[in-house]
Amino acid sequence: MNETLFRLPVGEWADAFVDVLTDNLDRVFDVIGTGVDTLFDGAELALAGPAPWVVALVLAAAAFFAKGWRLALGSLVGLAVIYGVDQWENAMSTLALVLVASLIAVAVGIPLGVWAARNGHVSRALRPVLDFMQTMPAFVYLIPAVVLFRVGVVPGVVATIIFAMAPGVRLTELGIRQVDSEVVEAGHAFGATPGRILRQIQLPLALPTIMAGLNQVIMLALSMVVISGMVGAPGLGQDVVQALQTVNIGLGVEAGLSVVILAMILDRVTAALGDRAPVAKALRVRAASD
Repeated sequence: MNETLFRLPVGEWADAFVDVLTDNLDRVFDVIGTGVDTLFDGAELALAGPAPWVVALVLAAAAFFAKGWRLALGSLVGLAVIYGVDQWENAMSTLALVLVASLIAVAVGIPLGVWAARNGHVSRALRPVLDFMQTMPAFVYLIPAVVLFRVGVVPGVVATIIFAMAPGVRLTELGIRQVDSEVVEAGHAFGATPGRILRQIQLPLALPTIMAGLNQVIMLALSMVVISGMVGAPGLGQDVVQALQTVNIGLGVEAGLSVVILAMILDRVTAALGDRAPVAKALRVRAASD
């Protein structure tokens, strides 16, 4: 029998760290859990409360505003399919989970990306953390999340936020770093403060890249639906898990198809919103004239 030369007790350290958190910050995690639960309940009520045709028309109107009637019609057809396979309520719960997780991930990720773009030390410190968040298997996030927040929607949302946040930070930093330095220097020359340069020059010019980051955040959040379902988060993920446990091919296909339709609608709408940014239009015009 081979014996290892040495062993690093990383697992024991992780156990001890989580024990310290649960012993000393239990009330903080209760508050965070209550806040996430409240946000999810509100989003779910807004999406699942009205009649399905009302929600479908609102989503189709958003698609029409983003890209036009073809996307609006395609969205309506996709949503009709979801309703037709009796997955409407699950789809709205999934959409609520994805929107809440993406909203929190973007609210934390964009400021971090801005900070990293303006400070090299922060950028270098964040890079390995983001690598860890993107490459660590998503199931691993669930273990401490369940210990800290118990089963239900909260650990699913927390694990989704950790998994989906990295592209938002990276693409925000990239977008701001790609802004032409001469434009920023012109802002300084006219006496603009760093805050005004950020709000009125860097963020507008970086908007197409930031929107690409938002698109990636939403897509990654949607990819966590099934994993979230394993810890009790409601929605299509639970049906997929149930179908896997009972070898129910029909239920699995219907729930999986609904996830795909939601992903296509969200992807097309967010990508189209990025294309509508004035900077993106200007870049297309310049590319066409070259």
